[in-house]
Amino acid sequence: MILILRLFFMLMLASMIGVTGWASLECALWRIPGEVASNPWFIATLADTCWAFLTFYAWLAYKETSWRSRLAWLLAILALGTMAVAAYMLHQLFQVNASAGVEEVLLRRKNS
Repeated sequence: MILILRLFFMLMLASMIGVTGWASLECALWRIPGEVASNPWFIATLADTCWAFLTFYAWLAYKETSWRSRLAWLLAILALGTMAVAAYMLHQLFQVNASAGVEEVLLRRKNS
């Protein structure tokens, strides 16, 4: 399962870097047309995404014991979104053996 999760989050990170790079070359973020930025579904999707990032961060804050690390990852998630989520997951997944159970990734390590 760990190998599948590693591949999944590698794909997530690569695809988000790719799509973000493409979008950046097509249109600067600050040039989103007003009719898009004011669309109710755009606003709802953005709010949903922000809440999802903060939900993920709640688990991350449980996993991390250092306030410095917690703050750094929060800033990364708020700035980079899914790319930071994928990077954190890969960081966690490569700290355990490939034969480990998922609980080794999800739960705080005893020596933390």
